[in-house]
Amino acid sequence: MTDYKDAGVDIKAGDEAVQRIAALAKETMNENVVASVGGFAAAYRLPSVPQPTLISATDGVGTKLLLALQCDAHETVGIDLVAMVANDLLATGAQPLFFLDYMAVDHLDVARAESVVRGITFGCQQAEMALIGGETAEMPDMYPQHHYDLAGFAVGVVSAPKRLPQDVAAGDVLIGLPSSGVHSNGYSLVRKLLAETDLGSQTLEDGSEMMQALMRPTRIYVKQVLPLMQQGLIHAAAHITGGGITENLPRVIPDGLSAHVDPQAWRRPELFDRLQQAGHLSETTMRMTFNLGIGMILAVAEESVSDVQTALPSSKVIGKVVTDPSEKIHWQVAGE
Repeated sequence: MTDYKDAGVDIKAGDEAVQRIAALAKETMNENVVASVGGFAAAYRLPSVPQPTLISATDGVGTKLLLALQCDAHETVGIDLVAMVANDLLATGAQPLFFLDYMAVDHLDVARAESVVRGITFGCQQAEMALIGGETAEMPDMYPQHHYDLAGFAVGVVSAPKRLPQDVAAGDVLIGLPSSGVHSNGYSLVRKLLAETDLGSQTLEDGSEMMQALMRPTRIYVKQVLPLMQQGLIHAAAHITGGGITENLPRVIPDGLSAHVDPQAWRRPELFDRLQQAGHLSETTMRMTFNLGIGMILAVAEESVSDVQTALPSSKVIGKVVTDPSEKIHWQVAGE
């Protein structure tokens, strides 16, 4: 007699995974969660916010997952998954509310799924949002053996008058917040360099192994930055993801204005220099592929810079917004 397990789907393993995930998700719950993991759908009570506007975001981890498989290190990619959407919500001024994940596998490895969700749980705690649901889909023959894919979905809320960007003006100061590394973008290029050069065998000056440095999870900025937004100190925030500063910063710069960025204003982490050297990459390629050590950029009125930097002591002033209808971003050169 043939059953579902013979076809490659293990229902008992799926049930065990749900039980383990529910226990982890419980750590992220708050008083607004009405119904969560285990039902047909989750329910969340909307917080009391004047003129509420719901903000949604979705993303994945990309080919960084292939490095996770190579290293057999799966917990940090769960943090990456949350970070990509939490930081996107934050860029609008929204308070993240809840998160749902989707994990698709060829065959379900319960321990590995638990490890991934443990990272998701930790990321949700950092972003102060509840993990209220998700889906684990076992699909034999859909993916290569032992492979899996991740997607994350989140909803936040912001009061309509406080939704960002707003009031960005010439004279605003650009403040960069340090990244934790490559975050979750550019890994197709990273993997090509690992395959074709000795990059993977290198050790950084701080003693970190290259693969360890490349697997560092994406920094989540919610706890530090959201209070400043709620105080009205931030005019705009750009989450530096795929496309780097070159592509992402212009998204929050109004027409007729330009972001002038001084690349000498912060010390580029050694990791990016190693990547550039390994691939003989041009500066243009670096700026359009990697975050170069800056994971989020805030546009702040000049009179608010001191307050913002006091709250964010590791931040750096990296440029300014100026009147310039010809280009949305200008990389300054030495002497300008």
